Amino acid sequence: MGDLSREDLSDTLRILVATDYHLGYMEKDEIRRHDSFQAFDEICSIAEQKNVDFLLLGGDLFHENKPSRSTLVKAIEILRRHCLNDQPVQFQVVSDQTLNFPNTFGHVNYEDPHFNVGLPVFSIHGNHDDPAGVDNLSVVDILSACNLVNYFGKMGLGGSGVGQITVYPILMRKGATSVALYGLGNIRDERLNRMFQTPHAVQWMRPESQEGLEVSDWFNILVLHQNRVKTNPKNAINEHFLPRFLDFVVWGHEHECLVDPQVPMNTALSIYAVCTCACSSYKFECEVPGMGFHITQPGSSVATSLIDGESKPKHVLLLEIKGNQYRPTKIPLTSVRPFEYTEIVLKDEPEIDPNDPNSILEHLDKVVNSLIEKSRKNVVSGSQLQLPLVRIKVANPQDILIFTKASTKGRSEGTYHTCRFCIG
Repeated sequence: MGDLSREDLSDTLRILVATDYHLGYMEKDEIRRHDSFQAFDEICSIAEQKNVDFLLLGGDLFHENKPSRSTLVKAIEILRRHCLNDQPVQFQVVSDQTLNFPNTFGHVNYEDPHFNVGLPVFSIHGNHDDPAGVDNLSVVDILSACNLVNYFGKMGLGGSGVGQITVYPILMRKGATSVALYGLGNIRDERLNRMFQTPHAVQWMRPESQEGLEVSDWFNILVLHQNRVKTNPKNAINEHFLPRFLDFVVWGHEHECLVDPQVPMNTALSIYAVCTCACSSYKFECEVPGMGFHITQPGSSVATSLIDGESKPKHVLLLEIKGNQYRPTKIPLTSVRPFEYTEIVLKDEPEIDPNDPNSILEHLDKVVNSLIEKSRKNVVSGSQLQLPLVRIKVANPQDILIFTKASTKGRSEGTYHTCRFCIG
């Protein structure tokens, strides 16, 4: 990022974007129970260090709809430690806040005179922490009631048939920059898919024109938490369902880190130009034919599935907006437990005999050790060395390969998990 003058900063809205933290994941595992909290604490620390205007969370803050008391207390402790301070908040919410935050208080948390909120947090819910029960409450409602999180994008599915929703933006102003933030908390994919294809079932409210501020002057962001890529198109949300007036979409739920802003899938790539004037080095990308927005998929901050997509390095996104232009900067997370993944086809390995179990075991043992060594070498300078997660996907055309893990009870944390393999 180039140096910006104070005047530039006064007109630049800085947002740290992250999704899918899954607080409380593996909380009963003696090794991994702290992973989700360490990652979330690092994300909040980055928000403080980068002096962002607010932290934007894309759903699944918690792994369980009803998290344990331990998980809830740890989450509150992290938010209190990072969010409650005397730092002045430099942007204003100028929309009808009773529509944005439909709770008892009905206003953004940093305007409460009884709390010193220096780092506002805005969050939708995901499918793991979605509202439920008679009162339709999410665990995020608890954080909202504690004045730690601004919970938005919670929809009441009114109307008949498939239902009807109206999405109101949170309108934010910082200097000469105006941002309309839309939120859509998780709705069952099949139902939301049908709603998007039903006329008038999903209504998007636009800001009204004001003196000196046209509708086109607003930078429009949507954060949602839905399936993005599925074999069954009815079980996902097609990017082309989204309105064309959007400028930027934050896509939660998918755990693979694709944080660099992309054009919608199945759409021709656009050519972009870089502004080289004195104002800044903001990137301005040409509008995609038929679509007007770009998508970031930050992915999860903790691996919950041992698949290839989860092994990609974890990042968050610093999004800086000035007028109708934005600049993305991806920031790596250093506290995340290393995860090494590889695939092996036994018949393609010249060193082993696919029919000899001992030969296979010796080779796989070498692969495991090489992945462990690789994880050690990839540790970022200054970060703590952690036991890595290792998965080898083995294709064996003749037999079924079964993996078993030796017990680690009584071993110190500094000892790596030992794996045994057998042919069944």
